[in-house]
Amino acid sequence: MAEAVSRQRWAHTSAVMCVIANCHRDPKKTRPFTPADFDPHRKRKDAPRVKVGIGVLKQVFVNRPQGE
Repeated sequence: MAEAVSRQRWAHTSAVMCVIANCHRDPKKTRPFTPADFDPHRKRKDAPRVKVGIGVLKQVFVNRPQGE
């Protein structure tokens, strides 16, 4: 139930954020925003998923230099 409440609250919040952003955008430069642009619970369909091998993860998390 807590997740459903969170989704409902974000639906309302993202709608308000969408209205505010559309009021302040330049119609010649940007597309109109939608509430889905601001809702963290919505999955983005246009974002490509990148598949990498285990070797890349090993380089990033195991074999990194000690100074970082």
